[in-house]
Amino acid sequence: MSKFFDFINLHSGEEDSNKVLENVKSNISFRGSNLWILACAIVIASIGLNVNSTAIVIGAMLISPLMGPIVGAGFALAIYDFELLKKSGKNLLIATVVGLAVATFYFYLSPFKDSQSEILSRTSPNIYDVLIAFFGGLVGVIAITRVEKGNPIPGVAIATALMPPLCTAGYGLAVGNMSYFFGAIYLYTINCFFICISTFLIIKYLRYKPVQIIDVKSEKKIRYGITALILVMTIPSFYLAYNLLNEKKYSQNVEQFINNEFLNKGLTLIYKKTHFNNKPKTIELAFLNEKFSNDEIKSLNAKLIDYSLPNTKLIIKQDLKDLKNEILNEIGNQSKNISEKEVLINNLKKELAAFKFENTEVEEEIRILFPEIKTISLGKHIVNHHKDSVRTMTVVLFDVKDEKVKIDVVKLQKWLEQKLGTKELRIIKE
Repeated sequence: MSKFFDFINLHSGEEDSNKVLENVKSNISFRGSNLWILACAIVIASIGLNVNSTAIVIGAMLISPLMGPIVGAGFALAIYDFELLKKSGKNLLIATVVGLAVATFYFYLSPFKDSQSEILSRTSPNIYDVLIAFFGGLVGVIAITRVEKGNPIPGVAIATALMPPLCTAGYGLAVGNMSYFFGAIYLYTINCFFICISTFLIIKYLRYKPVQIIDVKSEKKIRYGITALILVMTIPSFYLAYNLLNEKKYSQNVEQFINNEFLNKGLTLIYKKTHFNNKPKTIELAFLNEKFSNDEIKSLNAKLIDYSLPNTKLIIKQDLKDLKNEILNEIGNQSKNISEKEVLINNLKKELAAFKFENTEVEEEIRILFPEIKTISLGKHIVNHHKDSVRTMTVVLFDVKDEKVKIDVVKLQKWLEQKLGTKELRIIKE
């Protein structure tokens, strides 16, 4: 058994406690370069959330200096250094306010204010976020207290994700959505608190010397306070996780209902929308050709109970006008999420299409009427490209099989003008 405890002993490879404490203290302050790095990281993370890029968000998390004062607060609690705790709390507050202000300012100026998936994922924290923050914090503080730091720190920065929820809170303020703001701030608070608690526990386990000796009564007060805060932080997250679990189960049951009652019977579903938060919950469906009578719809609603879908109403949209509006609205909502890159690609495709000549029949007919022609190509060319005058000309390039043979270019010109319905033609021999 002693060998097992030696195997998991955290004192093995431990850095000198004074050096660790000095290192922690040096990373607490948010002045000068640290403040600039924080502001830049906030902007990068905000851009990542704005354009829905996970890679950009991860980059911002890697350069964020927010972990410093949080770890400092955990150290301070463990060694009863209340001056350090006060300093850590003050700097964390400064960092939070600065980060929130920069993110809010960015999203206020940004022309893109749609709620992307990267933003939405930070508005509903649950117990899993608590576990990630706690165990991520454990890894972080263990790495800090080692002689060989290794490479866990970047992973901890990514896993605990302090920057994205702070930026999402700024987004909530910028667009006036308080539910987004409070959800994101709750996630940010969870991450900060449980990183601090995990730091506290590891430093206690490693038996760092306290800065000052406090009586048993005061120590109990600290422990009771920490326990109370843990309960305050975790209970809402359990509730949110329970809601998330119910929503996923509900979605699975909806899919099973649709598959069994419609898709497996050969019906083509063209529209589906589920409203989980409505009372009663609603499932809206529309089909390509099938029409349902009122009795059939009632029968299908009765079957919802068999699929564990209580308090749910099935609505089958059969009015073509209403259905058209729903589909157009859905298309409109999806089109808002098209990135600038995709829009640019579409515009370039349109511009290229203006120069392409895709009428292959004309080329084939020319080869029949003028068998002397060896190669021929047609394209479009813009001339007189000014503000008020743009003219498109069709250009024809050809070559002959035998240089001695002459082509009646005038005849070819007139035939093409008649065939293409345009006088804007230019024929060039290669």
